[in-house]
Amino acid sequence: MTKKIDSKIVGYSIKKAEAANLDSSPIKELMNEEIDRPGELKGYTYKIKTPLSDHAMYITINNMLLNPGTEHEQEHPFEIFINSKNMEQFQWILALTRVISAVFRKGGDSVFLAEELKQVFDPQGGYFKKGGRFMPSLVAEIGEVLETHMKKIGLIKPEELSKEHRSLIEEKRLLLNSANSDQLDPKESGYPAGSELCSKCNVKAVVMMDGCLTCLNCGDSKCG
Repeated sequence: MTKKIDSKIVGYSIKKAEAANLDSSPIKELMNEEIDRPGELKGYTYKIKTPLSDHAMYITINNMLLNPGTEHEQEHPFEIFINSKNMEQFQWILALTRVISAVFRKGGDSVFLAEELKQVFDPQGGYFKKGGRFMPSLVAEIGEVLETHMKKIGLIKPEELSKEHRSLIEEKRLLLNSANSDQLDPKESGYPAGSELCSKCNVKAVVMMDGCLTCLNCGDSKCG
């Protein structure tokens, strides 16, 4: 079918088909740069305290609720703020929050941010948190907070051991602690003294169990 054009073309636009003609179900809203920030956002604030500073650090992550009231309802991180009385690291922390917030608002998969931050190592060495968990850097701990937040809102599905595997680890842990009750870690980690650092979960909880190095925290085993 052809149509004669009698006037000069000065512009054009593409007419989009109505959603009702394409699909009877509502269109799933995704995070993108066109979404304006509302006056109020729901957020969570996390406190971290490292031996690198006398002052605690507070990380606030605000979420945007997409597709409210539908089967696709999902909270998505929209912005992040980091506050501390320690101003020595203010410059790079401000830059980091702006970059992360920009990635959030860009849309798409932002889960990779947590893993990338967790892989940052401080050339001067990391530090151990209470409980024997090793942090390779302050940036890595920020990444862990981000991962915790994404698990909380459902963007990351936590890896869980089977009920049987967890029961077996707990049983072995109780046996080891009972046999070495006078040699428990002085940092109150709850793991036997002399436990090695686990390369998977970064907790000093690896012991020799049934002839195999096994982590009493995450269950990782050198024997598979």
